[in-house]
Amino acid sequence: MVTAEAPLPPLPYATPPDWAAAMVPDLGTLLLDQAHLEKKAAAGALAFLFRVPGGADVQRALSALAREELVHFERTLRLLAQRGLPFAPLQPGRYAERLKAAVRSTMPHRLADELLVAAIIEARSCERMAAMAAALRAVDAEAAAFYGELGEAEARHEALYVQLAALLLPADALAARWRELGAHEAAVLAVLPRQPRLHSGTGSGA
Repeated sequence: MVTAEAPLPPLPYATPPDWAAAMVPDLGTLLLDQAHLEKKAAAGALAFLFRVPGGADVQRALSALAREELVHFERTLRLLAQRGLPFAPLQPGRYAERLKAAVRSTMPHRLADELLVAAIIEARSCERMAAMAAALRAVDAEAAAFYGELGEAEARHEALYVQLAALLLPADALAARWRELGAHEAAVLAVLPRQPRLHSGTGSGA
């Protein structure tokens, strides 16, 4: 698998330290949100399976990613059921929609941007799952362990999506686009409202 020549910098936005504690009282809604996110992540990986060029190594990597997302979806469904919480429709946040608004329209830049946006979503998920694991450790050990395990997987998924984007862009262009999309993500999170969603913002907008 091709990788970037140098590690990409961290995303410029850092979730406020009080974010996870504010989410704990709405854990049930957050878990329902997680189920929907895992289902969408599996669908996204499968879509990339048909669109990203490459040989068997690329196909295997994306197939494995999609399977892991489905396992996480099933684990979240079990956790909801154990707590007597139904899987139900949930109005999604606007984070992913607004992130994707920055994707360029022509190929191969469009596909590269979509892969980098997927990597950013995984990176943000990793950060926030770690925060939730820490916030829940003293009050809900089962949920804390769940978020901790999923967060480790998100880091692997981020790395894979960056590697796949590196198949489409030179290293310098990849790094530049990562910085641009990272700045865009920071602007998105600054205006989206804080609500019980993994990818909620910290502003008061809609």
